Amino acid sequence: MPHFLETDRLALRAFTPADIDHLFALDNNPEVMRFLNGGRPRSRETVESSLSRLRHDYPCWKTRGYWAAQEKPTGTFLGWFEFRPLEEHSPAVVELGYRLHQTAWGRGYATEGSRALIHKGFTDLGVELVTARAMAVNARSRRVMEKSGLSFVRNYTGDHPERIEGSEHGDVAYELTRSEWEQTR
Repeated sequence: MPHFLETDRLALRAFTPADIDHLFALDNNPEVMRFLNGGRPRSRETVESSLSRLRHDYPCWKTRGYWAAQEKPTGTFLGWFEFRPLEEHSPAVVELGYRLHQTAWGRGYATEGSRALIHKGFTDLGVELVTARAMAVNARSRRVMEKSGLSFVRNYTGDHPERIEGSEHGDVAYELTRSEWEQTR
């Protein structure tokens, strides 16, 4: 299967139905899901329905907005990256996100993949603005955003369907414009 994007250590590829077991394991690690749903396990049915969202093609790119991340030397599934247009037919504004296995944390994969997607977005995909969000207390995710070149924009109160530990501190938004990115190159 051809890769959407490769870095020194990562290969980002389209999801397939065969990824269901990888996603189920990822979404059932309490630490991975801590800032998403309080660490509660997700049913196989819920994970299966999320796979269709991960396989969606965006008309403005004629490609996907979510990518399975594999370690290049081993092919090990590490998690996924989100780099999707906020509007179906416009590549101008995209949301950056990532969800990696706990075993991949602290190894620079999130920053490496994020930087590569940002570069591709600004050079090949017509992106003008990259946004990212996280819970305010999610220091690791915030650090990845900063190391990837995004800057803090604002705090806000997110729409958490259920209270999870840390949600009382709200959420944060980060952004990077094409012109800001070009100035740092």
